Amino acid sequence: MLQVECQGSPYEIGHQHGSAARAQIARCIAFYASLFLKNCAQTWPQVLTHASEFEQHARDAWPAFHEEMRGIADGSGRHLLDIVALNVRTEINFGLFSDGCTALAWHTEKRAWLGQNWDWMEAQKENLIITKITQPGKPTIQQVTEAGIIGKIGFNSAGVGTLLNAIKVHGVAPTRMPVHFGLRMALESSTAEEAAQKLESCGMASSAHILIADPTTAIGLEFTKSTFARCKPDALGRVVHANHLLLEHPGEVDTVWLKDSPIRVKTMTENSAKVGDEAHQPLWEEVARLFEDEQNYPSSICRFQTVESGSATLFNILMDLKSKTAVVRVGRPTEVEESITLEL
Repeated sequence: MLQVECQGSPYEIGHQHGSAARAQIARCIAFYASLFLKNCAQTWPQVLTHASEFEQHARDAWPAFHEEMRGIADGSGRHLLDIVALNVRTEINFGLFSDGCTALAWHTEKRAWLGQNWDWMEAQKENLIITKITQPGKPTIQQVTEAGIIGKIGFNSAGVGTLLNAIKVHGVAPTRMPVHFGLRMALESSTAEEAAQKLESCGMASSAHILIADPTTAIGLEFTKSTFARCKPDALGRVVHANHLLLEHPGEVDTVWLKDSPIRVKTMTENSAKVGDEAHQPLWEEVARLFEDEQNYPSSICRFQTVESGSATLFNILMDLKSKTAVVRVGRPTEVEESITLEL
């Protein structure tokens, strides 16, 4: 997996990202252009029309993010709206094209675990990259993202980490914060509570669940275009989530777009209760193994792409936010293609 180190001003960070990942960004745009055309008869120029609404608002509301996207566009030789469209892909067409996954935050006496399998179409695996972002006055970030997208899944030098679960509730609010902007904003925060409060104050443009954690706290932040709700850790210190709303959101209706989502939550909850000693202090290998489960295959925690499942696990990430260390396993965690250790 390509690793890109970015530092400096927002534009410089974006330009370094765009220049290094030029080929991956081109493929990423082609992937989503094909997907939108196939699934909702939207040509790429039509998609860019939707993206322009977000671009105009981002220029005023989040100028640093806008500058970074402009840098990515210039570095990769693409138009700005191409890059904006990638960053608001969750919001376009009411979030029709969204990644699925199974996520776990688990605070024990010795560790602050944060991990997930990221599930999406296998064709997109070659377009995943790791970006390390260093910017003045903010925590340093290590994240796994799709090329061209400024915020995704990872952790920072303050020990704050983020995971993402797609949730499909109809409706989008173009003047609120896109999901991938929200992930980046969380990764620029010093605590999980600070991150959650920032997103709640901005309001989110579409539905999703972002699992935010730091060395002492985990917050499962569910949201739609009009609501927020927080999933709190259970008696063992865990938050388990997948791709459906677990809490009440008045006036909003969850489509439960992946019917296996409740099964994966149940499986992860049951399996994680069995690992570790009597004091529930599991080893790294034990927590990592939780993401290899194939119950309900192919639509399992460790997912295999078929017509039925629609996607596969493209990578697994497991972080310990207390030691600020992560291991990324590329491919299905039962068939690892590459293992990458990240530290801050």
